[in-house]
Amino acid sequence: MGRNLQSGLAGRERLRPVDLARAHSLSTQAVRNYEEAGILPAAERTAAGYRVYTPLHAAALSAFLALVPGHGHGTAAAIMRAVNGGADDEAFRLVDGSHAQLLDDRRTLQAVESALRELERTAGRGAAGSGSGAGASGGGSGAWPEGGSGWGTRPGGGPGTGAVPRPGRGTGAGSEPGLSAGPGAGGGSGAAPPSGGGTFIGPLARKLGIRPATLRAWEDAGLVRPPRDPRTGYRVYDEAAVRDARLVHQLRRGGYPLERIAPLLDRVRTAGGLEPLEGTLRDWHARLSARGRALLAGAAELEAYLRARG
Repeated sequence: MGRNLQSGLAGRERLRPVDLARAHSLSTQAVRNYEEAGILPAAERTAAGYRVYTPLHAAALSAFLALVPGHGHGTAAAIMRAVNGGADDEAFRLVDGSHAQLLDDRRTLQAVESALRELERTAGRGAAGSGSGAGASGGGSGAWPEGGSGWGTRPGGGPGTGAVPRPGRGTGAGSEPGLSAGPGAGGGSGAAPPSGGGTFIGPLARKLGIRPATLRAWEDAGLVRPPRDPRTGYRVYDEAAVRDARLVHQLRRGGYPLERIAPLLDRVRTAGGLEPLEGTLRDWHARLSARGRALLAGAAELEAYLRARG
């Protein structure tokens, strides 16, 4: 390639957009788009206005493409924009955030496995003939799903976020205990504790960091089946219902689509154990391990780019 470029490019290897594109299996338009998005540093131009890239641009492109599998396209782009803008600390903060998310996802998987083992133990006790379950229907665990989706509320909402009861639901608008927004609202509205033990919907929702409406949606879908207090008619989440609510919550946090949770739990119920889920759990572990490797590979390429940049 000719080197009769402007003085700013003298002594440096000249790379055309097509050179970067071919080396990274991209289109030349993608390379230009990445530059315009700030993922690559701005290219210098020849007197005729053609872009001229250098090995530094190639290192930036390699870093970005290596970051994408572990961080996702949006975060990877933000990291590169921060580095190219001289905001290295912001780039490192974004990297740290992805590692923290992976750690949280690992903890979620551990919690799901723990909840499933408890589910298996409880189902085993029910099959052995206990069949008690503090007023839960069906005996055993007392809160097995009936299948179907029908979800109308997305889980989430942050710890401590209450929700106004929906009128016409359960025992009537505003009648569910435990929904008081005031400080120290443990039982709520002066309601007596459930006669058979357990907890009301408000305290359980706060403990899980979700909205009471979410628990009602899970009940509508047949995933959680809290019995009713015989004195008041209020929902009472006994040990089995609390366990099932925790399991559904953990599966949602683990990325399971809503429509897959009911069949997943139903498979455990039908098989009487965790064997049908072993493949799913192995796949989950494998995906987390792959993300961990991808984060390491992205960090290596990003460090190489930082060294090349100087």
